[in-house]
Amino acid sequence: MGKTYERIDGRLRSFIEAQPLFFTATAPLSGDGTVNLSPKGLTGSFAVLDELTVAYLDFAGSTAETIAHLRENGRITLMWCAFQGPPNIVRVHGRGEPVFRDDPRFAELLTHFDGIDPTRHGLRAIIVVTAEIVRDSCGYAVPFMSYDEDRDLHGRRFAREDDDSLNAYFTKKEHIATSLDGLPGLPLPLPPSTV
Repeated sequence: MGKTYERIDGRLRSFIEAQPLFFTATAPLSGDGTVNLSPKGLTGSFAVLDELTVAYLDFAGSTAETIAHLRENGRITLMWCAFQGPPNIVRVHGRGEPVFRDDPRFAELLTHFDGIDPTRHGLRAIIVVTAEIVRDSCGYAVPFMSYDEDRDLHGRRFAREDDDSLNAYFTKKEHIATSLDGLPGLPLPLPPSTV
């Protein structure tokens, strides 16, 4: 049923690029640390960079668990499910890195996301993932669900923020600068953008 792939291309690439939702999973090295699982959406915020590299935009939120775990150990799994059409689940197991706004690579990476205006969402970083294992599985138990449209609440909430107000927002949140387990999270104050 399941198959391992050497690269993200062809049918596999088309499948993951067509999904309106994917999930990220990370964990700290500590055996009693908190495992994090996050849904990701917003049309245009995900990109396949090459046959072994994908990236997504990391927007303002109430925690920075993924960033903290990646800074500590780099382990990440991304998962897409077919909620419409033939059943399928695709997982990319790999190494991730948060590329912050003051990184020289940031501006070039941002060119891969022309389907979204990141300034409306409090862009914190671009998460770049290098695939180590790419697998699919049947997805026979995944239910059919319909996608209607993206919610506009995130964009409306953060469109009114600038760097100063974002920094104030992040500073008030308990788990932005440090994770639930006390790991370094998002560097604050928010690094200035290179673009």
